[in-house]
Amino acid sequence: MLAELLLIDFHRKKVAIMARHSLELRPIGIIHSPHKNEQAADSEDHKGEEPCRIEIFEEFEEGLQDIEGFSHVVVIYWFHKSVGYHLLVRTPWDDKLHGLFTTRSPNRPCPLGLDVAELVARKKNILKVKGLDAIDGTPVLDIKPYIRGVDDRSVVKSGWLEGKPGKGRC
Repeated sequence: MLAELLLIDFHRKKVAIMARHSLELRPIGIIHSPHKNEQAADSEDHKGEEPCRIEIFEEFEEGLQDIEGFSHVVVIYWFHKSVGYHLLVRTPWDDKLHGLFTTRSPNRPCPLGLDVAELVARKKNILKVKGLDAIDGTPVLDIKPYIRGVDDRSVVKSGWLEGKPGKGRC
């Protein structure tokens, strides 16, 4: 009986936590990319150098004011083609299984993507960027300026990727 009560209480708390932390994400734009699928975005050949366009919906265009003064932006987006996930995954960089949260796999419990992209140009609500490996049609959730001294770190460890060639998306 006590075990059942504890289980019910645990379940109620879990439900309450889930309700309190539910999210509503609203895209602010869309990525127009030459990469039509994940394999094209992951290929070694492009390394994110092909320009992409980020179309910010017109209702949010005013929020781009002064963005031209930044050389790089942080783009947060939704892996809209993500299908399921595994907590242990293999990457192109290693034959061993690694924890999902030590990789950049787009297949995640909460499929958020994040890239630092070079801001090449802005024309009204369109940002031209380089270094973005998202696929065409990817919803943009947010854009933030990349700020030297805030976002960069001088001492960084790359975990299991240390010494691996081509440490791109993993």
